[in-house]
Amino acid sequence: MPDRPADTTEEDRPERREQVFHADIDEAASENSVERFGLTVHSVVFPISLLCILVFITVTLLLGERVAVVYRSVFRFTNTNFGWFYILAVNSYLIALLAIAFSRYGQVRLGGPDAEPEFSTLAWLAMLFSSGMGVGLLFFGVSEPIYHFLSGGGSFFQVPPQTPAAGRTATALTMFHWGFHPWAVYGIVGLGLAFFTFNRGLPLSFRSIFYPVWGSRIYGWRGHVVDLIAVIATVFGLATSIGLAALQIDAGLSFVATNYLPVGLLAGTWRPIAVIAVVVSVTTLSTLAGIDAGIKRLSKVNIGLMMALLGLVAVAGPTVYLLDVFSSGLAAYLGNLVELSFYAEAFAGDGAGWQHSYTIFYWGFWIAWSPFVGMFLARISKGRTVREFVTSVLFIPSLFSLVWMAVFNGSALFIELNLASGGISDPLQAQGQAVALFELFSFYPFTLVISLLAIVNLVTFISTSADSGAIVTSYITAGGKRETDTTQRAIWPLVIGSTAAVLLLGNGLQALQTAVIATGLPFGVIIVCMVYTLYRGLRRELALQRSQTDGDAPDMYSGDDTETQYSQPSQRDE
Repeated sequence: MPDRPADTTEEDRPERREQVFHADIDEAASENSVERFGLTVHSVVFPISLLCILVFITVTLLLGERVAVVYRSVFRFTNTNFGWFYILAVNSYLIALLAIAFSRYGQVRLGGPDAEPEFSTLAWLAMLFSSGMGVGLLFFGVSEPIYHFLSGGGSFFQVPPQTPAAGRTATALTMFHWGFHPWAVYGIVGLGLAFFTFNRGLPLSFRSIFYPVWGSRIYGWRGHVVDLIAVIATVFGLATSIGLAALQIDAGLSFVATNYLPVGLLAGTWRPIAVIAVVVSVTTLSTLAGIDAGIKRLSKVNIGLMMALLGLVAVAGPTVYLLDVFSSGLAAYLGNLVELSFYAEAFAGDGAGWQHSYTIFYWGFWIAWSPFVGMFLARISKGRTVREFVTSVLFIPSLFSLVWMAVFNGSALFIELNLASGGISDPLQAQGQAVALFELFSFYPFTLVISLLAIVNLVTFISTSADSGAIVTSYITAGGKRETDTTQRAIWPLVIGSTAAVLLLGNGLQALQTAVIATGLPFGVIIVCMVYTLYRGLRRELALQRSQTDGDAPDMYSGDDTETQYSQPSQRDE
C-alpha cells in the first residue's frame, strides 16, 4: 500500500474521506433539470409522469368497466403465471438483507465513516413505521383474519372453518403477511438507495441503483424510464391507499353518526371526497413544514395514537385471551415460517387460488409500494450503520405489527367464537372491509371514544404516508435532488389526492388497485438487480475503508476485472 502523501495533514482527512467515498462522476444530478415558475424539475421525468397520470385517469374513467376488465385480466395473468417469482423474489430480499447485516458489510455506515444521524432514534423509528404500513394495520387488522377464519386457513392449513383451529391458523397467516417479509422488501430498497445516494454521491433517485451496471448511462433514457415507473407507481399506489382509507374513515363517521347522533349522515360520494380533501390539507401543511417540523411530528402523533388505541383494545378486551392468542399465533407463524415462505399451490388441488388472492396479492402490494417507502427510508437514514438500519427496519416494526395483529385479530376472533357468531363476519361480508374495525368496537365499552381515536389515527397515518410519498416524488421529478423547494413538494399531495378523488367519483378505484398490484412484477425484477448492485457497492466500500485506514486514497474505480464496468462508466447514452 503506498505511503500517505507528505502534504496530507490530519486537517485534510475529513475532506479527503468525503471525496473518496463519493462517486467520481462528472455529471451533476441537475444536468437534465430546468427552472420554470420558480420550480426546478427534471425536463423528462416531471412532464411525462404528469402526462401518463392524466392519460391513465382519463382512460380509466372513459372506458369504465371495459378497462377494469383489462386491469383484472392483467392482474390475474400476473398472479397466476408469476406467483412463483414473487415467492422466490421476496424470500431472496429477506435472505440477502439478513446476510448483509450480519456479515462484514454490516459495519458500513450510510454516508461514509464520519456521517452522523440526522434524526434521533425515536423519531427515525416513528417515521419509518408511519410511512411503511401504519394505515394498513388499521384497515386490514380485523378484516383479513376474519376472512381466513371463514376459509379455514385457505389452501395452506385447510382446517374446519369458523372453529378454534381456524382462529389459530388465521392469526398465523395474518402475522405472516404483515411480519418480516414486507419489511424485507422495504428494507432492501431503502438500503440500496441510501447507500448509492450517501456513499456514492449519486442522485436520490431509483436510477442510481443501476450505477454499478450501467455507469453514467443512468443519466440517459434508461434511467428516465426507471424513474418514470417509480413516480407513476408511487402516485397510483398512494391514490389507491388514500381512496381506501377515505372509505374506512367514512364508514367510521357513519358508524358514529348512526349510533351517537340524532340523525345519520346523508348518503353520497361527497363524504369520502370530503375526507380526501381533509387528508390532502393535512398532508400539504405537513409537506410545507418540511421533514423535521412536519412529517417527524406527525409520525410521533401517529405512534402515540396507535399505542393508545392498542392499549385500550387490549385492556378493555379479553386481555389474558389476547396474550394467549399472541403466543399461540406466533408459535404457529414461526413454526411454519419456512414452509409458508416458499409455499406454492402446485399441490393444492381444488383449494388452489387462495394464495393468489392473499399472499401473492400482498407481495405485489409491498413491492409496488417499495419505491416511495424505500426512498423515504433512505432519505432519513443517513448516519446509520447497515446493521443498525437492517435490524431496526426489519425487526422493530415487524414485532409491533405482530403484536397489533394478535390484539385486533384476537379480539375479533374472541367475539366470533365466544360472544356472537357472525357479529363481525356478517357485516364484513355484507358491507365490505371498511366496516370491520368499527363493528369490533361496537362490542367494547367506550365505543365512541375508541371509534373517534381510530378515525383520527387513520387521518394522521394516511397523511403521513402521502407526505412521505409527496417528498419522494418531488425528489425524483427534480432529478434526484436531496432537497427541493417547499412549493414543489406541495404539488404532489394535490396530484395524489385529486387522482384518488376522481377515481372514487368514477368508480375506478378498484380497477386502479388491480393495476397497481400488477406493477409489482417489473419492480420485483428491479429489486432483484438491486441486491446484486448493492453487494458490489458494499464490497467496494470496504475496500475503500481499508485503504483509508492505511492512509491511502486510491481511485474508487480502480480494481479487479470484475469491477471494470463499475469502475469505468461507459459513455452516457444520448
